[in-house]
Amino acid sequence: MSNYKFECLNVNITDEGVAHVEINRPKALNAFSTQTWTEIGQCFTQFKHDGNVRCAVLSASGRMFTAGLDLKEAATGPLATNSTEDVDRARRGYYHRLFILKFQDAISAIETCNKPVIAVIHGGCLGIGIDVISACDIRVAAQDAYFIVKEVDIGMAADIGTLQRLPKVVGNDSWVREVCYTARKVSAQEAQAVGLVGSLHASKEAALAAAMDTASLIASKSPVAVVSTKHLLNYSRDHTVQEGLEYTAIWNALAHNSKDMPTAIMASLQKTKPQFPKL
Repeated sequence: MSNYKFECLNVNITDEGVAHVEINRPKALNAFSTQTWTEIGQCFTQFKHDGNVRCAVLSASGRMFTAGLDLKEAATGPLATNSTEDVDRARRGYYHRLFILKFQDAISAIETCNKPVIAVIHGGCLGIGIDVISACDIRVAAQDAYFIVKEVDIGMAADIGTLQRLPKVVGNDSWVREVCYTARKVSAQEAQAVGLVGSLHASKEAALAAAMDTASLIASKSPVAVVSTKHLLNYSRDHTVQEGLEYTAIWNALAHNSKDMPTAIMASLQKTKPQFPKL
């Protein structure tokens, strides 16, 4: 656990391998500062290489999941524009692009960590919050949750993953374009209806409990099977069916050598609970 000490995140890992990551800037409504998204990237990158972690749950403290980008920091940070600064525009743009790519990579670490991630949303989930939850595998929400693709209201297009992932999560191009163009508020009930969230719960506590139960069930499975399944789902989403099938054959030519398969099969035949070593 000493490797998971952060300023903006609380991280706890259960004995069964469920990591609970809590965004912890409640006084700022969990707005994403540079420190926050940097730590998100660091945390989930570490999970990818930590065999003790089998599944992760991502939630937030305080009144809401996140108010989005920390606008106070943004006003003086890399997103700020100083028209009086005598800097070549091409050079400024070159380094600004690198900043955006670094930001993107930090949030993409949720998707690429290979361990399934369950998002638990309560209250508002604005702006970058949509980038974050769309990078997760499973989304559950409290009844009071609401969602806003907020970026057009601050004069920009979302650039950290929403426009790339949300159409694939929801599968309704018309709805996605509407909410991205208008920045209107989407209720938890509407989010469930279009498939943005899988289930709704009476409260944040109930949603978190449900997510932890699901994570515990996932953690009880073969870690080789679980990380392989996430990896192949992500690959197949971004490729043709035939490309996905051919890649899966190559991947499983290695993965089928796991001792987890005979262990799982024998446990099924004997109607016992299998025990799998960490990844």
